[in-house]
Amino acid sequence: MEKIKVTIGVDIGGTNTVYGFVDKNGKIIHSNSIPTYAEKEANQLFERLFEDINSSVKKIENEYEIVGIGIGAPNANYYKGTVEMPPNLNWGIVNVLELIKRYTPLPSAITNDANAAAIGEMIFGAAKGMKNFIVITLGTGLGSGIIVNGDLVYGDDGFAGEIGHTIVFPEGRECGCGRKGCLETYASATGIRRTVFELIGSTNIQSNLREKSFNELTSKDIADAANSGDQLAIYAFDYTAKILGLKLADSVAYLSPEAIILFGGLALAGNLILEPTKKYMEENLLNIFKNKVKILPSALPGADAAVLGSSALIWNELAKKKL
Repeated sequence: MEKIKVTIGVDIGGTNTVYGFVDKNGKIIHSNSIPTYAEKEANQLFERLFEDINSSVKKIENEYEIVGIGIGAPNANYYKGTVEMPPNLNWGIVNVLELIKRYTPLPSAITNDANAAAIGEMIFGAAKGMKNFIVITLGTGLGSGIIVNGDLVYGDDGFAGEIGHTIVFPEGRECGCGRKGCLETYASATGIRRTVFELIGSTNIQSNLREKSFNELTSKDIADAANSGDQLAIYAFDYTAKILGLKLADSVAYLSPEAIILFGGLALAGNLILEPTKKYMEENLLNIFKNKVKILPSALPGADAAVLGSSALIWNELAKKKL
């Protein structure tokens, strides 16, 4: 019997690294997670990772054939195969694809997590059949992956698509990138928490959120409060959506996408973020784009989204080479 082809999708995070074996239809055959140990060098992670992967391969090798490896990682450069100065990893600049060659001759590819999410949506998720769309990841920061004419946009140096680091207010909130007023300081899980605490300090609006410290507060807490009628939380979502909608209108002017897909923790708030973002985007769109661009939630299952995205990356590369 012919073996079923699967790829390995790997998502490298600051705390854990997750991998899974994924078939062409997006079915995860097996997955596992190991600690990343972010304070250590990259070599130690890949040694442990492939030890774990090889152990798992033995359990499925009679039925499945591994045909490639896709990796999602922070600050990953698709062209060079590198991860460059990742914010939550003590790596410096590491050529990940060269490291992988020590352990396997399989075809491999790497990109950042937002780009992997975009390819995941195109292959397995909400963007099936689309050739022009944007994925916005609303997590700790704001990432973005841009697909134009069916191809991911990498730009000249591999780092294109940083919508989260376009400026909203030039003298605005300090950003982790070292500048001020970046979109991600307003439209992200961290951004909405900052908005809530600004509102707590500048208004007398009654709210149960006043009882939480900044470190305790989560975007889910804010969503739960908004759903229960908390006016401060509702205002925070509206303010976040207003800024996000404005900047997405700019993105539409550049790219004319069929859809914008919201992905990540803050996007799980559903219509608390989707509906007002759509409203404010429409208010700021050039007339020729009005009522043309959909805003959709991700269709990738949350717990598996990162593995599916990185797996989709290598499936897409293999399809381009017709392997």
